[in-house]
Amino acid sequence: MKKFINHVDDFLSESLAGFAAAHADLVVLNDEPVYVRRRELKPAKVALISGGGSGHEPLHSGFVGYGMLDAACPGQVFTSPTPDQMMAAAKAVDTGAGVLFIVKNYSGDVMNFEMASEMCEVENAMVLINDDVAVENSSYTTGRRGVAGTVIVEKLVGSMAESGATLAQCKTFGDRINKRTASMGVAFTSCTVPAAGTRTFKIGDDEIEVGVGIHGEPGRRRAPMASADAIAGELLTAIVDDLKPAEGAQLLVLVNGLGGTPLGELYLLFNSTRLWLQQRDLHIARAQVGSLTTSLEMAGASITLCVLDDEMTTHWDSPVHTPGMRWGM
Repeated sequence: MKKFINHVDDFLSESLAGFAAAHADLVVLNDEPVYVRRRELKPAKVALISGGGSGHEPLHSGFVGYGMLDAACPGQVFTSPTPDQMMAAAKAVDTGAGVLFIVKNYSGDVMNFEMASEMCEVENAMVLINDDVAVENSSYTTGRRGVAGTVIVEKLVGSMAESGATLAQCKTFGDRINKRTASMGVAFTSCTVPAAGTRTFKIGDDEIEVGVGIHGEPGRRRAPMASADAIAGELLTAIVDDLKPAEGAQLLVLVNGLGGTPLGELYLLFNSTRLWLQQRDLHIARAQVGSLTTSLEMAGASITLCVLDDEMTTHWDSPVHTPGMRWGM
């Protein structure tokens, strides 16, 4: 195992310490229990909290700041954070308008966030993200997994909360975005969890895992390596079959790297995506290309489509200032 690491047991704490120091103008790190919160809180604003296992950076801590999350609760690598982290974060960032938990659909995350929601003294609600169309159930979930579409929900609902919306309005908006968003990914390699020290799964040099999960869970099929156009076509066919956008639909397209894929390849994959959509009279209104929801050093990518309306477009374009996403400020 070759990683920048001192001691395996200190991987998360040292990584978070570096993150918080690098972005001290935006975030504050709480050590016990562990959570990252926005440095400047806005009074009487709905607070957004997300979280999950580490290893998916910049998700979630990298999206704490103006226009997105108010706090993030990081667990150990690929391991859910605990209810006490979530409850402490909620207490720290609540400014009187309640808290909205944004949760990816993984069994551990859902169980712990639900426990925190029930025990939390702060008024709260939850949005469950299940945008992955690859498989209906996996070793980590009951129902579809939550993957890169989470970033879109966090951005859009974060903007709505910033504009003064109520907790109920933010919850309804988040659920609507989730229903209009779908993703699917492909892996070329596995990744190594530091505590394990070995590859999460084995895959041949000439093979790809179509529909992989962000923890290395199996997808729809193991297949021979193919061209970018062919891979994009398979992913997009599954996504569009799920979303069923109308001809001429306005789409937000996210081409997301899984951690080990060069940006040049991601832009090439975006071009394949653009041409495929163009041939079907589906319009790209907004685009984002980069590694936003990763799986440690896994090589591969995912494609996410979100069917926009005018309200969603307005909130996507609104200013955001976080370590992992910023514009308009």
